[in-house]
Amino acid sequence: MKKFIFVNRKAPYGTIYALESLEVVLITATLDQDVSLVFMDDGVYELVKGQQTKDIGIKNFSPSYRALEGYDVEKLYVDQASLAQRGLSEADLLVPVEVLDTAQMAELMAQQDVVLSF
Repeated sequence: MKKFIFVNRKAPYGTIYALESLEVVLITATLDQDVSLVFMDDGVYELVKGQQTKDIGIKNFSPSYRALEGYDVEKLYVDQASLAQRGLSEADLLVPVEVLDTAQMAELMAQQDVVLSF
């Protein structure tokens, strides 16, 4: 079993990156791989509670992150600096995460077999 980590760096709407990442994560998890997700930069916005997308005409897919546990995707990490720079905290997020500083994030990435960035 390989260790896959998916790094989400883009805001959830305006590009296809966030949704495509979520789809690839779910597919990879169904193949019984060890899957982790990292949210950094504007990617932290993917996990913010209470997203309202009606006015932009796009379906809010953020509740899908709650389904990850059903796919045994339970390792979700958020970059501490990215949260702080955006005035967010763990309490603003809709799923449990582990917040890592820069050194911890680098160590986590070094332990992976495959790193995919979206």
